[in-house]
Amino acid sequence: MTNLIIETSKYLMILLAACYTLFNFRFFSFPDEERRNIMCARQNQAMFLNHLLAYLIIYLKTEDVRVGAFYLAQVVFFLAYIYLYRLFYRNVSRLLVNNACMLLSVGFIMLTRISFDRAVRQFILVVISAVITWIVPYIMERVWQLSRGTWIYAGVGLVLLLAVFLLGDTTYGAQLSLNFGGISFQPSEFVKITFVFFLAALFYRSTDFKTVLIAAAVTAAHVLILVASTDLGSAFLLAITFVFMLFIATSNWLYLGGGLAAGGLAACAAYALFPHVQTRVAAWLNPWPYIDDKGYQITQSLFAIGTGGWFGMGLYQGMPYKIPVVEKDFIFAAVSEELGGIFALCVLLICVGCFLQFMMTAGRFQAVFFKLISFGLGVVYIIQVLLNVGGVTKFIPSTGITLPFVSYGGSSILSTFLLFNVIQGLYILKRNEEEYDEES
Repeated sequence: MTNLIIETSKYLMILLAACYTLFNFRFFSFPDEERRNIMCARQNQAMFLNHLLAYLIIYLKTEDVRVGAFYLAQVVFFLAYIYLYRLFYRNVSRLLVNNACMLLSVGFIMLTRISFDRAVRQFILVVISAVITWIVPYIMERVWQLSRGTWIYAGVGLVLLLAVFLLGDTTYGAQLSLNFGGISFQPSEFVKITFVFFLAALFYRSTDFKTVLIAAAVTAAHVLILVASTDLGSAFLLAITFVFMLFIATSNWLYLGGGLAAGGLAACAAYALFPHVQTRVAAWLNPWPYIDDKGYQITQSLFAIGTGGWFGMGLYQGMPYKIPVVEKDFIFAAVSEELGGIFALCVLLICVGCFLQFMMTAGRFQAVFFKLISFGLGVVYIIQVLLNVGGVTKFIPSTGITLPFVSYGGSSILSTFLLFNVIQGLYILKRNEEEYDEES
């Protein structure tokens, strides 16, 4: 009977995820707020039903009473996050709030299936991060001096990266984190945000050639420290963010072309200099001869995705634990195996929906500083998603970048909450301005 319920549930979960994704994009087709709110309400219904169904299956398979308590704790958190946000921030983007909760729920489902203890730790980190970043929209709406901190942003970013280079712990060949009393902290997750603020503040004042050279020099300093720490995924992320923000600020196609060409040369240099990059590229090009060694992770990921097919094996019917570090870098493969390729595609499209909201927020601003922040953080977010999914599916070499809100990791969760709440602050600021103009 349990197996029949599991088999049926996977199709219902796919249907609910597809409905949620449809409402996600229907939201953008309506100009009036009332119909958009209807789409958001339907999203909430689909999300909570999907969440309930998944945890019902988990309970049936484990018969662990802790699962029920953990499920109820998540429901309380999601309800509080959704409705308190709307209560305190009247003009909040309900779409971003819903999408954050949907992605978090998918992460909780897969982490509970893989490791209950890690899922609980992730939940605690999510609650702490949500509380810490709650005030960020309020700050963004009222602190106009943010554009004056150009060199503070650059200085904080460089100091954090230097600290990792000098004192950081090495994980999988890269220096990524600092350890304080057993608590691991990955500064590069937050430097990508300070970096965007630095570029936005700098280009807000000027986009002449001298300013471009200064921006390029500071970007090079960030990237070189990350390269020295062999954190090449973060180095690529900052470099590509610089190129696109420079292009948006100047509308100069020469900068865009030159930046992309320089990035290609840098990638070739990284391949020549770092053995672990050569290992990842070899595993990417043809992992099968190295299936017992350096190609093991990617081959297991491909096996998982192929086994799951379009409709998935069903929760607890696959073997995601065979993929090394599956709860972090390769969570997308676990989703594909047990929930199916269609469900995984819906997760990716939800991320695209977040990106579209970021870009639409940027497009509504005349103020260059706010426009560049929204655009820059949007680029950071979508490149991170594409790097993760591309590495998991063997579209590009693996970079060690996590999938925002879905992967396990405290630094990733906190930085993603911070990123989303900065955008929320800008969205609320613009909506308030538009309401004031209409009333005047």
